[in-house]
Amino acid sequence: MQVSVESTGNIERKIMIEVPSERVDQEVNKRLKDMRGRVKIDGFRPGKVPPSVIKERYGQAVFQEVAGEVIQQTLYEAANQEEIRIAGGPTNIEPDAMGLGKPLKYTATVEVYPEFEIGAIDSLSITRQSADIEDADIDKMIEVLRKQQQEWVVVEAAAEDGNQVVVDFEGKVDGEVFDGGVSEDYSVELGAGRMLPDFEKALVGMSAGEEKEADVAFPEDYQADDLKGKTAQFTLKVREVKQAVLPEINEEFIKKFGVEDGTDESFRVDVRGNMERELDQRIKASVKQSVMDGLFDLHEIDAPSALVKDEIGHMKNEMAQNNQFDPSSLPDDLFKDQAERRVKLGLIVGEIIKQAKLEKDDAKIDAMLNDLAASYEDKGAVIEYYKSNPQAMQTVEAAVMEEMIVDWVLDQATVIDEKTDFEGIMNPAPTEA
Repeated sequence: MQVSVESTGNIERKIMIEVPSERVDQEVNKRLKDMRGRVKIDGFRPGKVPPSVIKERYGQAVFQEVAGEVIQQTLYEAANQEEIRIAGGPTNIEPDAMGLGKPLKYTATVEVYPEFEIGAIDSLSITRQSADIEDADIDKMIEVLRKQQQEWVVVEAAAEDGNQVVVDFEGKVDGEVFDGGVSEDYSVELGAGRMLPDFEKALVGMSAGEEKEADVAFPEDYQADDLKGKTAQFTLKVREVKQAVLPEINEEFIKKFGVEDGTDESFRVDVRGNMERELDQRIKASVKQSVMDGLFDLHEIDAPSALVKDEIGHMKNEMAQNNQFDPSSLPDDLFKDQAERRVKLGLIVGEIIKQAKLEKDDAKIDAMLNDLAASYEDKGAVIEYYKSNPQAMQTVEAAVMEEMIVDWVLDQATVIDEKTDFEGIMNPAPTEA
């Protein structure tokens, strides 16, 4: 087999291949011979069809079938011979010569994995935040837990921020009721910002049994095109006004969170432990994101289109699992930028693993399993679940390898330690665009 390779781009190659005619002809003749006992042709007894008739009738189809298989086989044989790492299937195959008794010549256009060196990791600057958990942070978290367990109690009072209002409403635009503009017994928590500002504002001060008309403006970027920038007229009728009642911090409340002795001291220790785990996870996630951003910006590489296409497919599948709808109708362009970033980062990370000779670390995997199980009552059952589930273990092993890559980068990069507070890390202020 003769092979020549032409570089036509950073990651594009043209592979010209010539396969000796014998490789194709022998297989074609073998298959035609095997067909003799099976084919039925008018005028001939079964098994007595002359080879020349079979060849005339089926020769071209069998040749096309064999040629396709040989092209598929020899393309990857040629790639191995020339030490070319093909990324996905060929983007184009052009036959140059085909036919029984002739060498099989074709040109395949392929994309290859980019070859590159890891950039100057010591030029990266990574900010790593840290925080101490204060008693005030624990107090605030306990209040959050109390709010999660709150009950809504009907009150005979005018609605105010923080209340829950049960309301019937009907909305019209230009005198016509719009889709989704009518509801009964609809609960609205005032001040939560889940409804349009004008809608919530109109309910403030209303009492049970009261009815009123109110204008409600829809923003220009509202999701429904027929309501963008319009003002609707709503009829509002309040059925109930409810006030939140928080539970007392007592033994019954504390035991709901798995603290068996029900004491305030044990409860605070347990809350602190959970907060410390969440804080550690958030810091690690933030540092990992900074590392990955740095690695991405440090390397200029091309992403093979076949890998990007595969990644787009994975992203659509993820969306289908997380959202109860089929995203297959969404255009690929919607996912392309993110898919390219994922592919490039995957190539960069793979090269780091190879060049840094990072290997699976069982001790680190066990440590991560213990961390994952720490917040569960039956830790052993959780660990056993992972160890008996190959797919789940692959996820853990991949996460451990990511941590090892992050540590490898941090050992070489400039790390700026920044002290802040718990709230600043867990609920950072949004950055302006």
